[in-house]
Amino acid sequence: MDLNSDFSKRVVVHSSKTPWVPSPMPGVDRQMLDRIGDEVARATSIVRYAPDSHFSAHTHTGGEEFIVLDGVFQDEHGDFPIGTYVRNPPTTSHTPGSDEGCTIFVKLWQFDLNDRTSVTVNLNDVELVPDDSRPNVNLAVLFRDEREEVRVESWDPDAEVDLDVPQGAEVLVLDGTVIEGANTLDKHDWLRLPVGSTLNAQAGPRGARVWMKLGHLPYAEEPNFAAD
Repeated sequence: MDLNSDFSKRVVVHSSKTPWVPSPMPGVDRQMLDRIGDEVARATSIVRYAPDSHFSAHTHTGGEEFIVLDGVFQDEHGDFPIGTYVRNPPTTSHTPGSDEGCTIFVKLWQFDLNDRTSVTVNLNDVELVPDDSRPNVNLAVLFRDEREEVRVESWDPDAEVDLDVPQGAEVLVLDGTVIEGANTLDKHDWLRLPVGSTLNAQAGPRGARVWMKLGHLPYAEEPNFAAD
């Protein structure tokens, strides 16, 4: 399956208008944002766990990165409440699920296969600092290596936000509203900008909080899948 797999194109996905697709596990549904592959796939998705639903134990050969958008995600490593950002690098394994139900934004098979850096941080607790180059923007870097930077940003109400993204970018709206070109992005909407782009956006009247990934799109090619 190929979905939004041409990384030279700009993509906007509105979560409220995107259908839920059942996964192989009962009670677990997905909104697919981009995808290359079938069940083992380079994929960006929003995944919804019904109460008392679980995936079977598995290893993330290509790594897994996720944000808990609603509820509490759980595995044998702990409980992860809304706002938790997790990077499970290649070779890690778990048995994910949720007793009360949850929704996560998740990216699979998008790591350097030699990466072994784990990250777990609650975005509600991280300290944001002013960006001196962009007024009315505060940010915290969650992860950075030679391939990419992952950050969370808070934009003041009606702030105009410009950012050159020469190696591409993804933006997920966590709260508030973002106006980008002719599009208004609401909570859990997703934007992907290709290599050579500039983000020209404005926060809505209540401001916005966004998760961003920068610099990774030159590496966005189909992986050599192994069992996952």
